[in-house]
Amino acid sequence: MTVRVHATPAGVVLGAVDAIADGKARNYVLQLRAGRFHGFVVRRGEQVHGYVDRCPHAGVPMAQVLDDYLTPSGDLIACSWHGALFQIEDGLCVGGPCIGQHLTPWPVTVSNGQIVTAG
Repeated sequence: MTVRVHATPAGVVLGAVDAIADGKARNYVLQLRAGRFHGFVVRRGEQVHGYVDRCPHAGVPMAQVLDDYLTPSGDLIACSWHGALFQIEDGLCVGGPCIGQHLTPWPVTVSNGQIVTAG
């Protein structure tokens, strides 16, 4: 059984920011020595927001379909299992069964056109 970890070291290059269309999200799975990390990144222009791929309500991955993390309008993150809605900027739940809770942040940044894990 693979252990799931909820953090990554700083300095891991995930790939080009252009690999994520502006206003969209992408799933990342990293195999680390301690276990496997599941996260996702939302891109807004040259800014990125990363979160651990785990709903605070039920502990399940947020998307039932790969990379399908946002509402159709693209203005909120949505848990496809229970309909919870989260602000992109800070992961605050603003609708659904876990109002007031937060997604677990995954610190990421853009450096020289690359998405990189931060400390």
